[in-house]
Amino acid sequence: MGTFREMSVHEAIRTRRDVRAEFTGEVLDDATLWRLLEAAHRAPSVGNSQPWDFVVVREPATLTRFAEHVAGKRRDFGAALPPERAATFAPIKIEGITESGTGVVVTYDHDRGGPHVLGRVTVPETGVYSAVLAIQNLWLTATAQEIGVGWVSFYDPEFLAELVALPEGIRPVAWLCVGPVREFQRVPDLERFGWRGARPLADAVHRERFRR
Repeated sequence: MGTFREMSVHEAIRTRRDVRAEFTGEVLDDATLWRLLEAAHRAPSVGNSQPWDFVVVREPATLTRFAEHVAGKRRDFGAALPPERAATFAPIKIEGITESGTGVVVTYDHDRGGPHVLGRVTVPETGVYSAVLAIQNLWLTATAQEIGVGWVSFYDPEFLAELVALPEGIRPVAWLCVGPVREFQRVPDLERFGWRGARPLADAVHRERFRR
C-alpha cells in the first residue's frame, strides 16, 4: 500500500469507491479492522439507540458459501435484463467476497433501546438509517486508510441471516467486503462500464419547494 498517509475527510469522500476487483487478497490486520469498527460504532443514531451489530466473517467456507449464493443471484438478475442491458451488466463485478478475505455483516435490531426510542416514533425508518450511518463511518474511515470496502446486496436476507446465525428479530442491512486494495478506481465502476452516469448536483438541489 506504500507510505501511509491518512486522507482528509473531503479527500476520502471524493476517493471512496464501491470496491470489487481491486482487493489484493491480503487479509486486513485485526488492529486496523478494529479501528474501522470503532469508527462505525461512533456513528450518530436515533435516540442513541445504537441499533447495529457487526458480524466479522473470515472462515473460508462461509465466504465461499456466501459468494456462491451471490453468484446465483447475479445470474438471476442478468437473465431478467433486456439484451442490451444484460450486455452492459455482464463485465461488471458485483462482489469481492472471497478476494477481500473479510466480510462484515452489519445488522439492525429494532428492539434496541426499548419500546420508546426518542425520535423514532413518527419515522420508524430512522433506526435503519442509523445503521447505514455506521456503514458510512466505516467506509470513509477505511478509504482514508487506503482500505477498500464493497457493499454486496445481491442476496436473500433470510439466507444471510441463517448463514451468520442471526437471532430472531435481528435483520441484516449489509455485507461489506473489507480489505487492502491495489488502487481505487478514478471513475466508479457503474459509470466506467456504462451502466449509469453521475447526476449533477444542480439537478438534485431545490429551493423552497421540490421542482419537477
